[in-house]
Amino acid sequence: MRLDISDVGLLDMKEAVEQYCTHFLTVPWLAKRLPAVLLPALKHESVLSPSLKILMISKEKIFSDMSKLGPSGVPSYSSELIPCAGWALANIINLAAEYDNDSGLPGHFVRGLDCGVYVLAVTTLSENLMQWLANVRQTQENDEVPCDESTETVYLDNSLGDAAFGSFRMSYIELLKPLHQQWHLMKLLAVVNKDVLSKEADIFLANQKLEYSEKLGFVDIAVFYSCILEIFSSLNPLGGSLPILNTLSFTPGFLVELWGVLESTLFSKIGHFAEGTRANVISGSQDVAVLEKKQGRVIKDAGSKWVSVLQKISGKSSSTEVDCSHAMDPPRHPVNDDAYDYWDVEPLRHGPEGISKDVARLLHLFCATYAHLLLVLDDIEFYEKQVPFVLEQQRRIVSMLNTLVYNCFSYNNGQHKGQNSKPLMDAAVRCLHLLYERDCRHRFCPPPLWLAPARKNRLPIAVAARAHEAVSTNVRFGDTLTNPCLGSVITAIPHVFPFEERVQMFREFIKMDKVSRRMAGEVGGLCPGSIEIVIRRDHIVEDGFRQLNSLGSRLKSGINVSFVSECGLPEAGLDYGGLSKEFLTDISRKAFDPEYGLFTQTSTSERLLIPNVTAKLVENGIQMIEFLGRVVGKALYEGILLDYSFSLVFVQKLLGRYSFLDELSTLDPELYRNLIYVKHFDGDVKELSLDFTVTEELFGQRVVTELKPGGKNVAVTTENSLQYIYAIADYKLNRQILPFANAFYRGLIDLISPSWLSLFNASEFNQLLSGGEHDIDVLDLRNNTRYTGGYSEGSRTIKLFWEAITGFEPKERCMLLKFVTSCSRAPLLGFKHLQPTFTIHKVACDVPLLAMIGGQDVDRLPSASTCYNTLKLPTYKRASTLRSKLLYAINSNAGFELS
Repeated sequence: MRLDISDVGLLDMKEAVEQYCTHFLTVPWLAKRLPAVLLPALKHESVLSPSLKILMISKEKIFSDMSKLGPSGVPSYSSELIPCAGWALANIINLAAEYDNDSGLPGHFVRGLDCGVYVLAVTTLSENLMQWLANVRQTQENDEVPCDESTETVYLDNSLGDAAFGSFRMSYIELLKPLHQQWHLMKLLAVVNKDVLSKEADIFLANQKLEYSEKLGFVDIAVFYSCILEIFSSLNPLGGSLPILNTLSFTPGFLVELWGVLESTLFSKIGHFAEGTRANVISGSQDVAVLEKKQGRVIKDAGSKWVSVLQKISGKSSSTEVDCSHAMDPPRHPVNDDAYDYWDVEPLRHGPEGISKDVARLLHLFCATYAHLLLVLDDIEFYEKQVPFVLEQQRRIVSMLNTLVYNCFSYNNGQHKGQNSKPLMDAAVRCLHLLYERDCRHRFCPPPLWLAPARKNRLPIAVAARAHEAVSTNVRFGDTLTNPCLGSVITAIPHVFPFEERVQMFREFIKMDKVSRRMAGEVGGLCPGSIEIVIRRDHIVEDGFRQLNSLGSRLKSGINVSFVSECGLPEAGLDYGGLSKEFLTDISRKAFDPEYGLFTQTSTSERLLIPNVTAKLVENGIQMIEFLGRVVGKALYEGILLDYSFSLVFVQKLLGRYSFLDELSTLDPELYRNLIYVKHFDGDVKELSLDFTVTEELFGQRVVTELKPGGKNVAVTTENSLQYIYAIADYKLNRQILPFANAFYRGLIDLISPSWLSLFNASEFNQLLSGGEHDIDVLDLRNNTRYTGGYSEGSRTIKLFWEAITGFEPKERCMLLKFVTSCSRAPLLGFKHLQPTFTIHKVACDVPLLAMIGGQDVDRLPSASTCYNTLKLPTYKRASTLRSKLLYAINSNAGFELS
């Protein structure tokens, strides 16, 4: 059937209703300006629903008439800030909804409201308002209107500096309040569940090209809220979308059903959504019933799980036990070419340009909502309870986002064509980053998934490096390419490049920087441009700080070190690079030692380094931490490995990333467990007698810090327990560490560009600093070893040496490498990148013939010169002697002094 004027009365009524929609529904604050006695008449089912039907039938004429209207006796800026369609939108919402702000009770729709027509009408008006907002933004960009607070302008962006305009805008948003109340969404979903169309009816309506059906579908609701989300974001860019996202995220079943629609489309043979009716989004194929049946069980199970989670978050007990039997699902697909193809989602291989308008809206809504939910979803819910999605669905979500974002850059050079692309891509990039960081912390995706979209056509390393630098330069100099979605692939989603390739890019950046410095007249090495320093062995940190801290980026030049022994005597020898390496490794060993007081170790088994909160009380403590940032930067710049790893929370700050609740488990596992206990506490949280403070012990004294003003007087209750949990996590993970991280970062970026660091996640940064896995490739080391003093690859002792270390345990091989190079890990790209080259030097030791006949061998122990990565190996004759002497030496934790 089609909607026609017979639905609302006689032909002469049609024009009257059009006039009503054009001139009456567009009056600003209609519900507040009319006498209360008239409102029930306008809300009556014989008036409101028929008016909405006529609005849909005659929308072109009505919108044309609206565009010709003037201020209509209201303040002049009202029609300039909000078009007539915007006022009609707000008025219809307030006429359709009955709610009381003060009572706290859920609202409801007026009696007899046709929810299907209501949703379509509001969506149509929203689209008109969104088009107007887009035109305003385009005009502003074309006119190059400044967007500072002093600019008096009528635009709706964050350029509204005048207080009156800002107050007006917020009062308009207040009219849309029913849209972000949960009852509004729940009522619409209830209508959908009652009025689900049959497959046959869907096909019939699609064949009839029905544009406006009185039946309401889930996709209609999703598109409706997608429009509303964009409007809220435009009207109030700073957090304006939060009320909508809260409602969408915490309404049981909504997100799961939304993903069900997207999953059945993107991961099936159905292909793209039809551009026609929105009913076709669900029923575009004869196979859709099978797909819906397949999705039904997952949606039902995950929906019930999500209800239980919400009940626990709100502090209420649940009568239904959450099924925790799911273990962390391993990837179901082998790591081969088929696996790569599986994770490269075909419908998204052309980015946002390859999908329809409605698909883009559903994707935007899903990405924005799920990204919001991920901020509060803890690892127990994500991995163990697997709500709202099982891990296989999580992997599909990641592959969808990964393919979409990568191809947006690849096909459009990062530029978003069309008005819907930018909000979609911003939300997609944010959601993808949150899932990637969770996977970095606790893997749930197979490695081929992250690499799949770029596997066949990613840029060569040198080209990608130059593109990344060009984008970063534009950002530094205030170019318009400041949004991550407008940069290169490597800028926004570097994970599509294998880690080894990104390490090569990092070295390429440093190589280009050294070339540019040479061209600019800056030089290094033993020449007038190098830095001469004298370091006392027993005051290495203090002397280094005093002589080098003020140099800033000049530390990129060569350092010529002269050591003074603990006896006060100058040590003989010239620095050809080896002493500089020794200085960097020794100063870092001393300064990062917890006993020095600047850094401490996490309570986890890894014992990772993190700034000591008492460092600010140490003389020059903050400046010393900044200096250590320069020391680490110098080591990275020169490719010198340091045998230390930092806490991932600390590295997150260096990379400019915020840390969330679950990362507390890597810093303070006991506190994390306690907070999760509070989060899922079944009783009244007030019984735990908590308040909004955190108590710490500093130098034997208990120090109480308020998490918010007056926090010691605010009890933690079931209602505010989430706020308390995330306040504690924020304090420990961000606020407390930030001053030290900022200081370290200031020193680090004097030598290492932030854009270079952005290639890596936190754990990869540690690998970049300290090397690869906890074992070494003996064949790679052998192929990149130099022999001096008379040794060659064919020497008997050398053959015995390689046989010995091949038989070592992995831990023993790492100890040997630390003995020789001062770092227990191999260079990330292999030993050919170790500087100086790994060297074995011959130490001739003659043994009398009779002694050899009697079974004696060389008595001398091996020694090492770590500054030159040189092992001084005596001429052992027996394999057993070489092995025992070598193991004794590497376990003695000494080098030069061994004999």
